[in-house]
Amino acid sequence: MTDTHRASNLPSYEVYAIRYATRDARRHNHFIGGDPHDAPMPMDYFVWLVRGHGRVYCVDTGFGADVAQKRGRTLLRTVADSLALLDVDVSQVEDVIITHLHYDHVGTFDTFAKARFHLQDAEMAYATGRHMRHRQFNHGYEVEEVTGMVRMVYKDRVVFHSGDAELAPGLSIHHIGGHTHGLQCVRVHTQRGWVVLASDTSHFYEHFEKKRAFTTMFNVGQALEGYDTLHRLAASPRHIVPGHDPLVMRRYPAPSEDLRDIAVRLDVMPSE
Repeated sequence: MTDTHRASNLPSYEVYAIRYATRDARRHNHFIGGDPHDAPMPMDYFVWLVRGHGRVYCVDTGFGADVAQKRGRTLLRTVADSLALLDVDVSQVEDVIITHLHYDHVGTFDTFAKARFHLQDAEMAYATGRHMRHRQFNHGYEVEEVTGMVRMVYKDRVVFHSGDAELAPGLSIHHIGGHTHGLQCVRVHTQRGWVVLASDTSHFYEHFEKKRAFTTMFNVGQALEGYDTLHRLAASPRHIVPGHDPLVMRRYPAPSEDLRDIAVRLDVMPSE
């Protein structure tokens, strides 16, 4: 069976990016080696929702007010409140994909009272292993969140994956590495074809488009090779959605007028 024929028989999901926080930054903050044009380059923070055919998957769980204050981020609304605007009750969600264990991707996991958390073996090993001795690698983690996820392991609520895995027809995860050792992206079949939620495998469009690397990096080689994987998994470069780029909110339409600047639909073609 060809990939095209198989895709035609897969369910198509709705996919949303939900902006829950933001921060001011400059270009030198986002590229190894800095940038000669050191203009403002703000960063947005997203969680993602995949929904359809009786399934609801949340991708990442953001951070809360305490961490926002600690790290100087602007929290626009809690992740729970953000998802509620799309009629999702976090206490009832059964499946959450954690792309990696950095503070802005796992921070409110404890509000997902029923969820199973899908995580790469390599990410748990990395976040609890020898490399966390070093500030360069540990500064993106909050110890209480990492230990909290370890507690979820002991409650049998973490589903470990080693590499690529299909979670449901038309929905899969793919180990990339780079930014962290166990970082994964998410591939979703939609009405416009295969969309890839890159998360921090590419923070901004400019990273995968120009093969540049973000400043926080465990393995630069993996990150650069990972851009090729994103292109292979996505229907086209316009089907790759970076993890922190404010352009996402400009390029995709809001699902309704009252959700403008809050959420956008990723299962429709972008405007540019």
